[in-house]
Amino acid sequence: MAPKMNTEAFKDKQKSIQQAYQLAKERYLECGVDTEKALEELARAPISLHCWQGDDVRGFEHFGGTLGGGLVATGNYPGKARTPDELRADLGKAYSLIPGRHRLNLHALYGEFGGKKVDRDEIAPEHFQSWISWAKRNGLGLDFNPTCFSHPKAADGFTLSHRDKGIRQFWIEHCMRSREIGAAMGKALGKACVTNVWVPDGMKDTPADRSGPRARLAESLDAVFKTPISPKLNLDSVEPKLFGIGSESYVAGSHEFYLGYAVSRNKLLCLDAGHYHPTESIADKISSVLQFMREILLHVSRGVRWDSDHVVILNDDLLAIAREIVANGFADRVHIGLDYFDASINRIAAWTIGARNMLRALLIAMLEPPAIKAAEAGGDFTSRLALQEEARTLPFGAVWDYYCESKGVPVGENWLAEVKRYEKDVLSKRG
Repeated sequence: MAPKMNTEAFKDKQKSIQQAYQLAKERYLECGVDTEKALEELARAPISLHCWQGDDVRGFEHFGGTLGGGLVATGNYPGKARTPDELRADLGKAYSLIPGRHRLNLHALYGEFGGKKVDRDEIAPEHFQSWISWAKRNGLGLDFNPTCFSHPKAADGFTLSHRDKGIRQFWIEHCMRSREIGAAMGKALGKACVTNVWVPDGMKDTPADRSGPRARLAESLDAVFKTPISPKLNLDSVEPKLFGIGSESYVAGSHEFYLGYAVSRNKLLCLDAGHYHPTESIADKISSVLQFMREILLHVSRGVRWDSDHVVILNDDLLAIAREIVANGFADRVHIGLDYFDASINRIAAWTIGARNMLRALLIAMLEPPAIKAAEAGGDFTSRLALQEEARTLPFGAVWDYYCESKGVPVGENWLAEVKRYEKDVLSKRG
C-alpha cells in the first residue's frame, strides 16, 4: 500500500501546484501579464555556475599551497570535491535541482594535467578536454577565467602590472592562452565562451605612484588581446574591484580604469556585485554602461561588510539587478554568472540556493505589471509607487513552483532532501 499512497500523494501535489498556478495565471492576467510568455523567457536565461564553489577555490594544480590574491574561503564543511570527477559529479547534482539549461564557469587552475607540472604559461585546450566533453554531454555552455592568483609569481600581489617585465610577460602569456582555451570551448560547444580577466594587483598601504601600475596594466592587457578571436567563439571581459585583503588602499584595476578600457577597446565589462562599496548596488550601473557597450558580464555575489562572497539570497539588491536586466530588454546583452564561495555550508546547497534565487529574481522581474512603467511614462508617480508596492504580493511563488515542476526539478524546499541524501551517500565518504 505504501507505494500506492506515495503515488497518490505525488499526484495530489502535482494537482495542487497546477491549481495554484492557474489561479496565479488569472491574477497576473488581470494585471496585464502573460505568465506563459514569462516562463518561456525564463527558460532562455542561462546562469553560469562557478566551479570554485565546489572545492573552495583550490583547483587541481596546487602551485600556491594556499589561496592567494586576497581571497578567503571560510569554513570547513565536510565533503568538498578533491578531484575533477568529484567536482563534475557535484555539479551534476546541483544542475539536477536547478530548472533550465545553464553554463559552467571554469578557472584555469581547474585543468587536468595528468600528474605533470604544467605552469600557467603552458596551459592549453587539451588540459580542459574532459570539461569540454562533459559540458557537451550535458548540454552546457562553458565560460573561462585566467587564474592570476595562488601562484609564486603572484605572491607579492602584482601580476599584469608588475614592475618586473619577465613576470608581466608570464601573466600575459597565461591570459593569452586562456583566451585560446575559451575559443576552443566556444568552438566545440557552439556557444561563445566569456573569458574574464581579473587580477588582484594592488597595495595594502598608500602608494606613492598610482599611475605607473595602471599604465603597465593597460599595456599588458593590450598584449593579451592583440590577437583577434571571433566573438562567435570567445568574448573578452575585464573585471574591476574596489579593494581586497592586502590591497585595501589601492587596486590598479579600479572601476574607472576598466570602464575606460572596456569602452575604448570594445571589451565586455564585468560588474561584480561584491567589488564595490558595501552599500553600493551594481543595479544602477547596468543601464549606464550599456549605453556605451554592446554587452556586459555580471558576477552575482553578496558582500556582507566587505567582498565576502556570501551565497546569493533573494534580497532587494538581487531583485534590483534582475529588474534592470528585464525591464530594459537587456537579457541578450547581459551574461549572468554566480561568484561566491562559502565553505561553511554544503557546497551543492550553496550552488542550488544561489542559482534558484537568481532565476526567481528574474521571474519576478518578468512578471512585473506593465502598468507600472506606463504610470511613470504618463507622469503619474503616485500610481507608480502604489503599483510597485502592490506587485510585491502578487503570487509569483505559484508561478515559480509550476516552472520547477514543469522542468522536472524539486518544488519548494524538496530539493534539500536530495542534497541531504547525496551528502549521506557520497560526500560523507570523502576523507
